[in-house]
Amino acid sequence: MKTINIALIPGDGIGPEVVEEGVKVLKAIEQLDDRLSFSFTSFPWGCEYYLQEGKMMADDGIEQLNQFDAIYLGAVGYPGVPDHISLWDLLLKIRKQFDQYVNLRPITLLNEALTPLKARTERDIDFLIIRENSEGEYAGAGDRLFKGKPEEVALQTGVFSRKGTERIIRYAYEEARNSGRTLTSISKGNALNYSMVFWDEVFEEIGKEYPDVETYSYLVDAASLYFVNDPGGFEVVVTSNLFGDILTDLGAALTGGLGLATGANVNPEKKFPSMFEPVHGSAPDIAGKGIANPLAAIWSVSQLLDFFDEDKWGAAILSSIRDIINEKEILTPDLGGNASTADVGDRIVEQLKSK
Repeated sequence: MKTINIALIPGDGIGPEVVEEGVKVLKAIEQLDDRLSFSFTSFPWGCEYYLQEGKMMADDGIEQLNQFDAIYLGAVGYPGVPDHISLWDLLLKIRKQFDQYVNLRPITLLNEALTPLKARTERDIDFLIIRENSEGEYAGAGDRLFKGKPEEVALQTGVFSRKGTERIIRYAYEEARNSGRTLTSISKGNALNYSMVFWDEVFEEIGKEYPDVETYSYLVDAASLYFVNDPGGFEVVVTSNLFGDILTDLGAALTGGLGLATGANVNPEKKFPSMFEPVHGSAPDIAGKGIANPLAAIWSVSQLLDFFDEDKWGAAILSSIRDIINEKEILTPDLGGNASTADVGDRIVEQLKSK
């Protein structure tokens, strides 16, 4: 039997509610497939933990998490805790310590009624954004000089190493080759004359090893326009940490909003655990009301299963999500329904049983 040991960090706000539904789906799969077993250990870390303990996670939190195959994160963020603390002391700390240098964000329209774009169908919006996830603009290098004085200066340094840049671009080329899709690099080489010129050069260098992959290269401002005007022109996209962070949320808007946005933070070599999460945030205004949309959290379970070579179940979950959106009967209020969070999870389980 194949056992996948999963660390749960339900986190803040609606995080525990949506993680519960993801776990429900995994337990259902365990009942349907006697080859698979999942074990779960929950950790109370997040902003409420910070308000009690003065830190976002236990001092030995990384050592504890390192014992697991994967991490399933609900959401982080809560009023009273500055965003840079909740981000840097938990989410980014995990990403960096476990070298989760690949961030995968599928931009897939599951029903044409969900997109704000006129006359666009599922065939027009279906691509994958591969975001560099370990350095770049989020390397944390910089300083604040002369604080509080008129001449105060804030320095934020983007770090682009050859190792980091080559490995994310090569990962993207491999994905494009293996899936038979085009590859688009998004940078800003005309203005960022060191980091992004370097990025463009590496993209071109590695491309010589993949003559079978059709490539495009856009400036980030032009790419933002094309995301809206011609989303069908993108199949696999690779970009830097900051640009990927922004563009993936634009992609989420094209497919129905953050309630359907999922992300995987991957260490491809499996030397360290990878982390899977919905990216909608903690939404404290609706926490505890039982109306949070769990579909992004359940989609991240699909990504988790794909990562562990359980593609059949990964595809079955995504198909089930598509089915209930098309049915329109059991959806949370953000998608025009009146179902509860648990109702949606239950319906996904019913769908899986029929696959």
